[in-house]
Amino acid sequence: MKNYIEIYTGPFCNFCVLAKKLLNKKNIQYYEIDISKNLEKRSEMLFRTNGKSTIPQIFINNEFIGGFTELNALEISGKLDKLLNT
Repeated sequence: MKNYIEIYTGPFCNFCVLAKKLLNKKNIQYYEIDISKNLEKRSEMLFRTNGKSTIPQIFINNEFIGGFTELNALEISGKLDKLLNT
């Protein structure tokens, strides 16, 4: 199964940059959704994250991962690769 990664981002967001760098370093394709350009997508993000308004917000195969901190913790623990290979 090919992985589907969505990352909600916005401008001037250092954590967004770090999350995308991590994914790019691992050659993981992702779909970026800039919530500053689309208010409907911002509402969608808030709904999908149960009100979390910080960015980035990351989903892997429709599973809510969290932000950069959670993504990086998955990477450090080796769980990101396992999650992506399911």
